[in-house]
Amino acid sequence: MPETANSVQLAPQTLAAFEHYILEAELAIQPCLRGAASSLWPELKADLALRMRNGQIAAEFWSGTGPIHVPDGLIHDWIGGAFARGVTLAETLRLIQNYDNHKNIYRPEVVDSRLLSHEANDFQISLRLRKKKVVTVVLDTFHDVHYAEVSPTRWTCRSFTTSVREVEHAGTPKEVVSAADTGYGYMWRLNSYWNFEEQDAGVWLECRAISLSRDIPKGLAWIIEPIIRKLPRESLIHTLQATRQALILEKIPQVSATGKI
Repeated sequence: MPETANSVQLAPQTLAAFEHYILEAELAIQPCLRGAASSLWPELKADLALRMRNGQIAAEFWSGTGPIHVPDGLIHDWIGGAFARGVTLAETLRLIQNYDNHKNIYRPEVVDSRLLSHEANDFQISLRLRKKKVVTVVLDTFHDVHYAEVSPTRWTCRSFTTSVREVEHAGTPKEVVSAADTGYGYMWRLNSYWNFEEQDAGVWLECRAISLSRDIPKGLAWIIEPIIRKLPRESLIHTLQATRQALILEKIPQVSATGKI
């Protein structure tokens, strides 16, 4: 990391603003999480749905045209969707809940993934994330993940970080893991909300991802702005694209070395 990008600490007022935003966001999507509404994305346009059906990934700001400014920070609120043709809801949940395999599904962004504990529909997991944009940032993140069955053809999921720690010199003998809520502040928090619905001979995937980062200090925009402003969208698209691809690849019969299935 360039020495000109100073380490900072998550301020109480920044965290309080994010928590207030999350309360309002969760209130808005409660109808979907409870099953009273069919989608996290009520304003999904017909052209976007058609593109998703044809294999494209859709993503846009939840509202407005940029991050939300809060004291000493930025909130990034994105909604995205994809359609995985020819797969089932059961196959989707089995793939996504295989957290030890996320390092293979979501590479190169996910460097390592581990299931820490599991009881019924509740999971605790850890992910080592690698984010590269001008500079490379490695994060050790811990998440609580909760699934809920809305109907036999529809499930929802709520995931939130319980700890985010930046890693210096990752994977080397000099590796150092910073204390939580200290570092360069490219991602302080991440909440994700998923809707999985089996319909139209496939599964519709929706994800709303809300993250918190530091603000952009004057004079360092060339270093920090590409990471803070672009990575949340790119990460969401990558997650949806990798999920869709992994689901579809699992449906393709594997040919052995002898040419037999």
